[in-house]
Amino acid sequence: MNKILFLIITFTTILFAADAELDIIKKSTNLPKIEVSIAPKAMNNLLTKKIKEVIVKDLKVSGHFDVIEDQREHAEFNKFPNMLALSNRGTDLFLNIDSNLSSFEGVTLNIKLYDINSKQLILNKSFSTSKDQRYPFLAHRVAISVNKQLNAPSIDWMDKFVIFSLYKEAKKADIIIADYTLTFQKPVIRGGLNIFPKWADEKQDSFFYTTYDRGVPTLVKTNLYTRKREVIMKSEGMIVASDVSKDGNKLLVTAAPNNQPDIYLYNLRKKTKVRLTTYKGIDVGAHFVENDSRIVFVSDRLNYPNIFAKRINSRGVERLVYHGRNNSSATTYKDYVVYTSREKGNEFGRYTFNLYLMSTKSDYLKRLTANGSNQFPKFSQDGESIIFLKTVDNRSSIGIIRLNHDKSFLFPLRNGKIQSIDW
Repeated sequence: MNKILFLIITFTTILFAADAELDIIKKSTNLPKIEVSIAPKAMNNLLTKKIKEVIVKDLKVSGHFDVIEDQREHAEFNKFPNMLALSNRGTDLFLNIDSNLSSFEGVTLNIKLYDINSKQLILNKSFSTSKDQRYPFLAHRVAISVNKQLNAPSIDWMDKFVIFSLYKEAKKADIIIADYTLTFQKPVIRGGLNIFPKWADEKQDSFFYTTYDRGVPTLVKTNLYTRKREVIMKSEGMIVASDVSKDGNKLLVTAAPNNQPDIYLYNLRKKTKVRLTTYKGIDVGAHFVENDSRIVFVSDRLNYPNIFAKRINSRGVERLVYHGRNNSSATTYKDYVVYTSREKGNEFGRYTFNLYLMSTKSDYLKRLTANGSNQFPKFSQDGESIIFLKTVDNRSSIGIIRLNHDKSFLFPLRNGKIQSIDW
């Protein structure tokens, strides 16, 4: 294991040290080479192949492995693989997977991970799900376990839900939960116009969303499992939950009771709200920053959308972004901000929306995308990844940027149009 751990540690860089051209996927010769194989006697071989495909994708997205695509070794699950052949190909790790079907459409996945350099079995584990359509999460848990076995930086976010609003037709949108690759999708709110979903906490057992109750925009909190429903606020003009404090007790809300969008701080325990902005224009999309002591938000104070910040309980407002003429969305993690900026893409006058990473405590600035329309970024809970919506040639995809690893990945939408997303 020493060689593999050395390769992982050597490759791992400090947070936000990624190159600006993250749309270009680079290969590193310093990564441990891994082969993924399906045991010949695996049950439901078609489903097992799908699970393998997701595992391979996860290992690539992690940025910690060099996955060998031209699979040659097929080992019986209860026998050691051909260590000599694998070693001669330069393979460091060999992952063998087997599957069994259980009752009521359940699946059990068994894995064995071998260190080819030390010629040892280093991981022997089983995973199960009661419903076969949830197989992507089986795959994600396998990748997470392999990653942990090597003491590599965490990729636990892969096992989290993504939640988004999907337009169905005019004035109709459903709330969907999915895995980050969109391979698994399940509607959780149907009927009417349901938009702007936002997780209520890190546990992901409840979420906020905006719906229309008798034509009035209404902010609702719903438990994902019990379906208990609580009305938080109503506003005649608009109402959107944009961010939740770390302790889960405070909520940043954009509301327009008098047709003027402003930022409100809502206390979920006391059921009280405080108006944070009073500008006679548009203030929307606030996020907590710097340990929940300040907010970052979008405003048209310059007669076009730009990113501003202000300290909670203070009247002063600070401009954060000094380039671009349309900076219409932002997301935060600690003292870092990722925002969108409209730019001219080429000499023919086409515009692109690119993502930029900045710090509120320094002049650090880095471009994260290079082409297409890149919108609605969201930080992962550990701050090492960004999810966003990307449109190129009228085709939409979910994008994942791995800030530490010079890599980005796209997962095309099969149908429909995403209105907003959170994870």
